[in-house]
Amino acid sequence: MKSLVKLALQSRSATIGRVHGPERIIIMGNGPSLKDTIRDRRDWLMSMPRMAVNFAANAPEYHELKPEYYILVDPHFFSGRQEPNLIKLWEQLRSTDWPLTLIVPCQEQAQAKKNLDGNTHVTVATINALGIEGWQWLENWAYSSGRGMPRPRNVLIPAIMSAIQMGCKQIWIVGADHSWLKTLWVDDANHVVSVQPHFYADDQKERQRIATEYEQYPLHQILGSMVVAFEAYHRIQRYASTHSISIINSTPDSYIDAFPREMKNEK
Repeated sequence: MKSLVKLALQSRSATIGRVHGPERIIIMGNGPSLKDTIRDRRDWLMSMPRMAVNFAANAPEYHELKPEYYILVDPHFFSGRQEPNLIKLWEQLRSTDWPLTLIVPCQEQAQAKKNLDGNTHVTVATINALGIEGWQWLENWAYSSGRGMPRPRNVLIPAIMSAIQMGCKQIWIVGADHSWLKTLWVDDANHVVSVQPHFYADDQKERQRIATEYEQYPLHQILGSMVVAFEAYHRIQRYASTHSISIINSTPDSYIDAFPREMKNEK
């Protein structure tokens, strides 16, 4: 019933389904293993279109990899806060000088276009980042119509669903370590601490922002959020397997257990 209400009140007409996606695509998570993938499997990485996520544009590799697709979902990216990382992110996107499709939630379309300041190289496409759960027919309809997706607790979930809605039939995933349990603990003040390393180096202010966010939540809520994310991948795999869509996890030592694994090597 909650999903039906969300579909009725919050779902909008998304434009992602009008984007003619490639047959194959690589989605690049920002996990630390992406650094090794860029170094050791660059030719393979550059052999098909790429999608970047979140703060990837702030890394020097952004202008080397030149991803054709980019996705931002967290409201933080559209908040207008004068934080160095956010300012730099939109500066980098405004400086993009190759064709790029920026994928954002429907309600953030106007703000995204404003932040791009007329960059004609970047086209904005929209998605409904609404978590839909319930009867299987309802989930299938929401996914197929672009009206909803599994609960988007991690940016990789809307990234994969965007690729599916663009018509991609083979989706490779790299940089999706998801090994958060290795770097999660509770300090003596009962604050949850989570170190989330990326393939690039976060500055001190960004590390502090993440630390402050985690202090607001008890451990059981954070673990519950992780459960939601890992379960969402299984929902995606169920849907993909019935629609002749192949999702391959090519991330070494990834914690995601929903998708088949294959390590593509240069040799």
